Amino acid sequence: MSTGLPHGRTAEAAAAMRRSLGAMPPGLWALGVVSLLMDTSSELVHSLLPVFLKDVLGASMVAIGVVEGVAEATASATKVVSGMASDALGRRKLLVVLGYGLGALSKPGFPLARSVPWVFAARFIDRIGKGIRGAPRDALIADIAPPALRGAAYGLRQALDSVGAFLGPLLAVVFMARFADELASVLWVAVAPAFASVALLAIAVREPTREIDPDGAPPFRLASVRRLDPRFWLVVLLGAVFTLARFSEAFLVLRAQSSGLGIRYVPTVMIAMNLFYAGGAYPAGAAADRMSRRTLLVAGLAVLVAADGVLAGAAAPWQVFAGASLWGVHMALTQGLLSKLVADAAAAELRATAFGIFNLVSGVALLLASVLAGALWELAGPAATFLAGALFAALAAVGVLAFAPRPR
Repeated sequence: MSTGLPHGRTAEAAAAMRRSLGAMPPGLWALGVVSLLMDTSSELVHSLLPVFLKDVLGASMVAIGVVEGVAEATASATKVVSGMASDALGRRKLLVVLGYGLGALSKPGFPLARSVPWVFAARFIDRIGKGIRGAPRDALIADIAPPALRGAAYGLRQALDSVGAFLGPLLAVVFMARFADELASVLWVAVAPAFASVALLAIAVREPTREIDPDGAPPFRLASVRRLDPRFWLVVLLGAVFTLARFSEAFLVLRAQSSGLGIRYVPTVMIAMNLFYAGGAYPAGAAADRMSRRTLLVAGLAVLVAADGVLAGAAAPWQVFAGASLWGVHMALTQGLLSKLVADAAAAELRATAFGIFNLVSGVALLLASVLAGALWELAGPAATFLAGALFAALAAVGVLAFAPRPR
């Protein structure tokens, strides 16, 4: 019996998390491992790509910001089409497999690249794949998960995804030493886990049968967007604000290099970030099923303000690691929760469409934030880039306190 003390509440929360893990359907675990494998591949590439663009191909900071921003915006725009197609077809898995397949096929393009446009093309294909799979996959999670465990389900997938985001940079460090800092050779290592993720998805994930209301408006029509709940549009606005406050993670890698960290060890900053992201994602997702969304959102933004402040003033690698770790805590507190808010605010027959629209708006915000971050870096240095992020995150926190979405 709980004593009412903090220790008792902590024990109860831990027991609740264990019960929800045990009740999680096998398909959710499989989707989580698929994400782990693909993110291992993608983050190995992403932890080295900014340095590859800058040092090997001679790209400017603005060009790097444009490449990253356009790539993510492309993925987000594609999510709208794939989400609407998924709802119209009543099928999720086919599009998810197609998306992961394109992501795998793009991976050899990075080590083969000899110019910035070549990297841009490979990144474009990779992000098209991400866009195709993103909304159907997030909707598939909601289809598989029991409603009472929806926050925990998104937290679990995000946690396993973040484990992959931890393993990818770790492999980059190991193979940078093995291949004597030859970036192109290390980028080839990303190919195997990408194709393994596609194979596992095809074999291990089964899609539940869904009933489509024959009297409802055809989901593939743009007019069906009008059927989305007003609460959903508030969540879309909230996601855009969060994304404007947090630009591309490529700037974490470049900040580590600017602090004096050797090229061989630059990927370790992503290890630090994703270690905290992976460790916090599931507890934060489970907490979203039980406690105030407003509290979690404001806490996430407060941590982002702290992360940006540390990164702005960083004069040594250890300070960059501290800032990146706080960045990971912010991601853990907010990303699974935003997915849960989208799923809760959308009807089942329009859920993939809702995720597509949410990600489109967030992607456009990321494009703007990344281009602005690159321009600030060029004009005023890295400190200005992260101070601007801290200011916007603080303003976002004020907005959340005034307009945070509430449950039904």
